[in-house]
Amino acid sequence: ASVKIALSGYFAAIIIGVPLGILMAWFKPVDRFVRPLFDLLRPVPGIAWIPLMIVIFGIGMTSKVVVIFLTAFVPCVVNSYTGIRQTRDVHLWVGQTFGASNLQLLWTVAIPTALPFIMTGIRVALGSSWCAIVAAELLASSEGLGFMIQQARGINRPDIIICGMLAIGAMGALMTFLLGIVEKRVVKGVMHK
Repeated sequence: ASVKIALSGYFAAIIIGVPLGILMAWFKPVDRFVRPLFDLLRPVPGIAWIPLMIVIFGIGMTSKVVVIFLTAFVPCVVNSYTGIRQTRDVHLWVGQTFGASNLQLLWTVAIPTALPFIMTGIRVALGSSWCAIVAAELLASSEGLGFMIQQARGINRPDIIICGMLAIGAMGALMTFLLGIVEKRVVKGVMHK
């Protein structure tokens, strides 16, 4: 249950956050429109959203997915934005000299250059989402690892608590390992082009 919820919010954050960060960095009107809203949401920790989401959606899956989304969304946007902004002007000038359009510059120069930043944001978002799901399950849930730990605390079973903690660590390590494999393939594939 924990993995399903964490991955749902996490992938939604990647699908929305990475393109939004790229658009904000590349197109000034998008940046001017979105940045004030983003700067308002960015300082709020993901865990702080838990009580509000419980009030709105209850203790079901939706509230936790939204909390994970909000937690993972920020690093995806920030790192994508930073990566695009770090594109060197000389690379853009070379592309313009060869007649590349604005969109061609974005796809062939800026995004490949920003890919290490984007992947770092995705990696940070994974860790953040995994922490947020456990916190959300500790506060209000009827299933998952956090719920199991909370129930074990109530019946004074430290062995179950430790087992839950080890499961959280193992799942986090496995997800990070798998993401590392994906990252190497994606970056290597782009670099060879």
